[in-house]
Amino acid sequence: MSSYSVAAVLLVTLATVAIGLYGLRFARTTSDFLVASRMVSPTWNAAAISGEYLSAASFLGVAGLVLKHGVDLLWYPVGFAAGYLALLLFVAAPLRRSGAFTLPDFCEVRLRSKRLRKLATAFVMFIGWLYLVPQLQGAGLTLQTVTGAPYALGALIVGVVVTANVALGGMRSITFVQAFQYWLKLTALAVPFLFLLMQWQHDGRPALSAPDGPRFPAVTSVDVEHETRLTVAEPTAVNGHGLVDGVLIDGTLLLTVGEHTVAEGALLVFDQAAAVPQVAAVSADSPTEWLLPGDSPQDLFGTYSLILATFLGTMGLPHVLVRFYTNPDGGAARRTTLVVLGLVGVFYLTPTLYGALGRVYTPQLLMTGNTDAVVLLLPSAVLGGDVTGRLLSALVAAGAFAAFLSASSGLLTSVAGVLSTDVLGHGSVRDFRRSALLAGVVPLLLALFVASLDVSQVVGLAFAVAASSFCPLLVLGIWWRGLTAAGAAAGIVAGGGAAITAVLLTVLGGPLDGWAGVLTAQPAAWSVPLAFLVMILVSLLTRRRLPASVGAIMLRLHAPDALRL
Repeated sequence: MSSYSVAAVLLVTLATVAIGLYGLRFARTTSDFLVASRMVSPTWNAAAISGEYLSAASFLGVAGLVLKHGVDLLWYPVGFAAGYLALLLFVAAPLRRSGAFTLPDFCEVRLRSKRLRKLATAFVMFIGWLYLVPQLQGAGLTLQTVTGAPYALGALIVGVVVTANVALGGMRSITFVQAFQYWLKLTALAVPFLFLLMQWQHDGRPALSAPDGPRFPAVTSVDVEHETRLTVAEPTAVNGHGLVDGVLIDGTLLLTVGEHTVAEGALLVFDQAAAVPQVAAVSADSPTEWLLPGDSPQDLFGTYSLILATFLGTMGLPHVLVRFYTNPDGGAARRTTLVVLGLVGVFYLTPTLYGALGRVYTPQLLMTGNTDAVVLLLPSAVLGGDVTGRLLSALVAAGAFAAFLSASSGLLTSVAGVLSTDVLGHGSVRDFRRSALLAGVVPLLLALFVASLDVSQVVGLAFAVAASSFCPLLVLGIWWRGLTAAGAAAGIVAGGGAAITAVLLTVLGGPLDGWAGVLTAQPAAWSVPLAFLVMILVSLLTRRRLPASVGAIMLRLHAPDALRL
């Protein structure tokens, strides 16, 4: 599998560089670099948006979460796709009509505030870098899983290629790259999935999980990378070495029914058909509980909060919004969003089914916790090591690498755009290129030192921050003339700051217990209403500070394109 996968990853990387160089021929002016001179057609733009939006969280993380936690996590792809409906209804066309290049530009156009512009710049950088880290992390995981190469190599390859493409060609160049990569990613998931379904029918498997729980399909070696608590449902003999329950073993051990602690660095070898122990993160009262939605108050709150974060967070993501500035007019922005809904919806049919099939064919991932690798390992686990299995594994690896490259390109462009116009210069081509280098180095360094984060969890938190900061700003800024700069700033600090605090507590401190853990792991249900409430109240208290030109600005945002000069 390694040689096929290496070739596939190399081909994707070379194709990305080649297409980027082709796009470089059309990148000359600052407008080319920031918004592709606003000349991208709806179809091209929709493919490019879909390409950058379907990131590591979509390609790897969704399947891993469904494998690990069950149908509750199907709300991730539902929210990811449905977020474009809110974008279509409330933001797409008026945002394009604003004439802004970046989100901070919109803040100044709408509210005439330099201070608010600086605050928006800080949040764009935080969200962009928070989203970029799991892309680079996923690239390292992919290359390590399919080739055995060091984790850092995959992150470096993606970081260097994307930074070079963005710095040299900007938005004009990456538009071609991202459109190509969407279709590659869809093919990379759909083709292997058809083979998996045929194999499923051939095996005659009656259900997604056996009545007595998942079992190892073959003799399986498990390297325990972090201290793990296992719950064993039936006596299970294992071979291996390392600390188990504080005792050093080197040979055969019988794991009795109950809970056992396995130390970091231990190696356990399970026989074929041995029951897969449950780890603490995925323990359940019954082997099939993962198929049922949670019904406790905490589970329901977490689910609703997740839906809110993904549904509203899409309209606050800087790298998504910046693409709507590239449309010729507001009508084209709406048509782009409709096409994106279709393309993203089709894509999300496959990762969730990979997670379900992984419960049968790669149950060992439940024990190791490396569930993000299920998409990469499933073809070879089902089809074996023959040529078909290796080719399909290579195709999946190529698609995964394309996901990291395309999403990272969009994120890097959005961060570089605000850095070049608000931090390091005045928006010239030279400023943009310098900014792209800085924008790429920071998340790359973070990814090299943080390799153990859950990809989808981090991306979900980025959505929560976006939903709690830019979503209220855009909705109220576009549809309520009473929003003031003071109100917008207060709401961003209150809602976005609260979400950032929750992110830092979750990522750096680890999950908390009980309601505290739910409120910090999924903060959108309280941080988004907080942001809206603070924006409205502070704006009412500072209503005398409304810009004198607010009427003209609102007309500019909502006047039909046919009436505009």
